[in-house]
Formats: sequence, structure tokens, C-alpha cells
Amino acid sequence: MNEMQHQPGMSLQTQEERQMGMFLHLSQLANVVLPPAGIVLPIVIWQIKKEEMPALDAHGKMAVNWLISSFIYIIISLPLMLLLIGFFTAIAVGICGMVFPIIAAVKANNGEFWEYPLTIKFLK
Repeated sequence: MNEMQHQPGMSLQTQEERQMGMFLHLSQLANVVLPPAGIVLPIVIWQIKKEEMPALDAHGKMAVNWLISSFIYIIISLPLMLLLIGFFTAIAVGICGMVFPIIAAVKANNGEFWEYPLTIKFLK
């Protein structure tokens, strides 16, 4: 097991914390409808609620780290499209961008912390 998954203070205890953690992760899916919203909403939820719910801080950092990482992966994919492999990497990042928030939301709703794979940890 990854040591970050069970560090004290990262698990969401109350129903309100769990629900907010779930919303924080699922808010990234707003990119499907309105791309800037999927970036802005998780950051806003995290910043507004992190003082009130300290356990939510780790979830917010993980979501933001994934947003930054996925942006970098897409930027790297663009020139790779000239070699055709970039299309596959961009599709893979897109799929991960849909699946990872859903998994993290389910885990958050269960009170657990889930670390997104392939995420560069800019915020610790």
C-alpha cells in the first residue's frame, strides 16, 4: 500500500466532509461541458473549504496536482502528434481525466484518500 493513502488527517470523517470531497473530485468533470469550469471549480471548492475541513486539503492538492500534470501531458502530446503517438497519449490523458476523478470521488465518499496515478506532486 502507498503510505499516502492512510496518513492521519487525510481521511474524511463526517458525512459533510465526504460529500464535499466527492464534489471536489467530480467537479473536474465539468470540463466536459465547460472546460474552464473543470479547472476552476475544484480549486474554488478546495480553497473555500480547506480551513473548515482540514482533511479536504489533501484531496484538493491531489486534484490540483492532477490538473497540472494532465495539462503538462497534453502539452507534451501536441508535438508528439507529428509522430502519431501523441494522438494516443492525448486520448489516454483524456480517459484518465474522466476515470481518475470518479475513482477519487468514490473513495472520498467512503472517507478514503486516493492518490491519482501518474500525478506529479507540485503541491505537498
